[in-house]
Amino acid sequence: MTESESTHFRGVPVLVLGVIEDDPPYRIVEIHGVPAGKAYGMDDVVRIAFHAGLTHIDLDDLDTVRWVGGGKYTWHVRHWL
Repeated sequence: MTESESTHFRGVPVLVLGVIEDDPPYRIVEIHGVPAGKAYGMDDVVRIAFHAGLTHIDLDDLDTVRWVGGGKYTWHVRHWL
């Protein structure tokens, strides 16, 4: 992520980064700018946020959660031809 991108997301409590190609693929979740865990699906994002003290998050609320490199339904790397 570039400096301008990180500035754009400053203040958003939950940041879900792009998909990491692995077996299975996952996304890094940051809470208040600090890496907090790997998410393999939306339920993991909620769990990680809960363990970080965020008791209720709305995955569709852009003031709470930002999705980088795809939305909440993107959990696999897309390979373009």
